Amino acid sequence: MIDRRFIQNFNWSLLFLVLIMITIGVVNLFSATHHSEGVEGIPVYLKQIYIAGVGFILLMIVLFFDYHLLLPLAYPLYWVSIALLIGVLLFGRSISGSQRWLTLGFVSFQPSELVKIALILALAKYFFNNELNHRYGFRDLYLPLGMALLPALLIMKQPDLGTALLLIMLSLSIFLFLGIAWKTLFVSVGSLLLSLPLFWFFLKDYQKKRLLIFIQPESDPLGAGYHILQSKIAVGSGGFWGKGFLNGTQGQLRFLPEQHTDFAFSVLAEEWGFIGSFMVVTLFLLLILWALNIARQSKDRFGMVVALGICAVFFWQGLVNMGMVVGLVPVVGVPLPFISYGGSSLIANLIGIGLLLNIHMRRFVIQS
Repeated sequence: MIDRRFIQNFNWSLLFLVLIMITIGVVNLFSATHHSEGVEGIPVYLKQIYIAGVGFILLMIVLFFDYHLLLPLAYPLYWVSIALLIGVLLFGRSISGSQRWLTLGFVSFQPSELVKIALILALAKYFFNNELNHRYGFRDLYLPLGMALLPALLIMKQPDLGTALLLIMLSLSIFLFLGIAWKTLFVSVGSLLLSLPLFWFFLKDYQKKRLLIFIQPESDPLGAGYHILQSKIAVGSGGFWGKGFLNGTQGQLRFLPEQHTDFAFSVLAEEWGFIGSFMVVTLFLLLILWALNIARQSKDRFGMVVALGICAVFFWQGLVNMGMVVGLVPVVGVPLPFISYGGSSLIANLIGIGLLLNIHMRRFVIQS
């Protein structure tokens, strides 16, 4: 029998917020792709609706069981995700020079998107089992840092620098929230800054070029700098009120590359202007604040860390994507949650929302 408190504590506002964001994403995808042939003969915006339907089914499944049941499954799920990443490198499908997809029958998916959830659960289990009454030092963090670095290195081999960096950033966000010893923090930041020149040698040639173009995109306006220049033109030309639905020149005339994925926000900014962009940014801010509040209200450390991790994913993906389309961040191929097209990304994000709703519903349950 379902406890009535679960229904009474269900966060309808968060679910409604996500529905609004997905609706905005679908409408924006219609504008960005209505002249194209679509994916496998299906219009992109329709396929996004179908995927959202699957995602909401998975969200409801996640709501059905107590999230504490994931504690013993956290490490096995993590290792399954690692096996999937290895499978991508061995048997994955390559598109546009990147080998990121696994095909199972008629379904293709990106394991790197699902790894985010698996890593968050593994880190939550680690910090649930290793709660300290002092700040975490090097000895306490080498294992969870290794948990983050292993999938990040495998994802970089695909290559997918954006997702790899996202895994590191979400892990560091969790560490900072839980408390890092000042000595550990300063030494870590210093070591990171000193190692940046070495990091350069591990990048692919096109990734190096992206970083150089970020500094001066005008040096190659028809090549590597084309993406960011066209995106900045689209965002800037939207002005305060925007050009109107289906009236954006950069998007409708196909000047914008990847306008349904990485640069979906550019289409939105051109057609809906500052007002529309501000509304989307506000929705993301509300989503992040809700996630933080759920983490704060959680009655156990496992739920708190899971909520913090999901919050970090939305924060960093939103920040990097929006910064990318206006030239504040290098182009690293990170989609905007709920707005950009992407089946694996949307499903992973909805599973994350399901976990947040689950934690919120059961916040009155005290684990012994």
